Amino acid sequence: MSDATTIDLYEVTMAMSYLREGMTGPATFSLFVRDLPPERGFLVAAGSESALDYLSGFRVGREDVEAFASALHRPSRDLQPLLGLEFTGDVRAVPEGRIVLAGEPLLEVTAPLPQAQLAETYVLNQLSHQTAIASKAARCVLAAAGHPVVDFSLRRAHGPQAGFQAARLGAMVGFAGTSNVAAATALGIPAVGTMAHSYVEAFATEEEAFRAFARCHPGPVTLLVDTYDTEEGVRVAARVLRDLDRGPGSAVRLDSGDLGALAARARSILDAVGLPDVRIIASGGLDEYAVDDLVRSGAPIDTYAVGTRVGVSADAPYLDSAYKMVEYEGRAVMKLSSAKVTAPGPKQVFRRTAYTDVIRLADEQPRGDGRPLLETVMRNGRRTGGRPTLAERRERFAADLADLPPAARRIRDPVAPRATASEHLSALARRVRRRIDEQTSAPYARPARP
Repeated sequence: MSDATTIDLYEVTMAMSYLREGMTGPATFSLFVRDLPPERGFLVAAGSESALDYLSGFRVGREDVEAFASALHRPSRDLQPLLGLEFTGDVRAVPEGRIVLAGEPLLEVTAPLPQAQLAETYVLNQLSHQTAIASKAARCVLAAAGHPVVDFSLRRAHGPQAGFQAARLGAMVGFAGTSNVAAATALGIPAVGTMAHSYVEAFATEEEAFRAFARCHPGPVTLLVDTYDTEEGVRVAARVLRDLDRGPGSAVRLDSGDLGALAARARSILDAVGLPDVRIIASGGLDEYAVDDLVRSGAPIDTYAVGTRVGVSADAPYLDSAYKMVEYEGRAVMKLSSAKVTAPGPKQVFRRTAYTDVIRLADEQPRGDGRPLLETVMRNGRRTGGRPTLAERRERFAADLADLPPAARRIRDPVAPRATASEHLSALARRVRRRIDEQTSAPYARPARP
């Protein structure tokens, strides 16, 4: 059984009906976020790489057909039209690491209708989750104001894959490292880690624990100092580091309590004994809001370790994302249901100065006002061009972030820019709406009376 079965069942039932009806013409689906979460001034596009990997390898095999048949309580012969189906379509997407706004397509799929329909679940899952996490991580980088941020999210992430993605996306937006060894190894980013409170508790005293740890690990070490009394823990750590001449590059970690006040006291203690090069690392329930408060207070914290709240995007754990058909066999279509109206037709987004973006039809002339965001990343079911490196994605994000309006960068009460629709797109939407209204309001034909 392949990843083709990682799908909502209704995608299968619709695809079967399309095939039965001979509806295999080209369809375009657009994936976008309707509205940003209240405390987001922007989003960071992510997840397209996973989606492309999935589509590149998509093929319905015999075991997949049997799984579909079992789920539908039907004989497998009824599902045979799906056997061997592959994705042969085209994909345009906003490259990972680019900043995007509400209503802007992150990705558009054009493929034979059954294929485009079957792509929905996995593609929507990957872009929604990863864009949410990347956007949360990006706000931590903003809040830290130049201080290093590292990822500690694996232990409470929603599964190992989600933990891996949190590490990858954090690195994409500027994190300095991750505690996730698998992610660090696979991605070529620094692995970071210290010790747990259980390690300190396993020894008779903090000093024994710190000395044993230092004996085991040559070079700079980081000592967790808040197992019992934090200030005393800092004094003990300072004594051990000074005795062993292990100060430069070493650190103490604060994991609980009033981190700002404790950091100030720790800095004073370390400086007083001649250890100005020993850094202070803060962790323990941090996210961009807590980091912002600490930075603004002037707390002498050198590195921020963020975990659970960032790895699950705790304040905005989902996006109001959608994957909607916008064209079938050259006919523009749109959804009109209350509060969920979609724009018709394949589209392109043009990034203008200060993020006064314009959403145009894909074949509309841009008038030279901005550069297009969506790029062709797959043609005829195969990826086009090379796979961007993590460093290239990071550079792309940094450039976009530098141009973002100050109001959108705020951690609290951000104001997100809004993209506008071109006149051609607006006019098409009006025409399609009129057509749908005429069709749905036409009186039903009544049989003639005998």
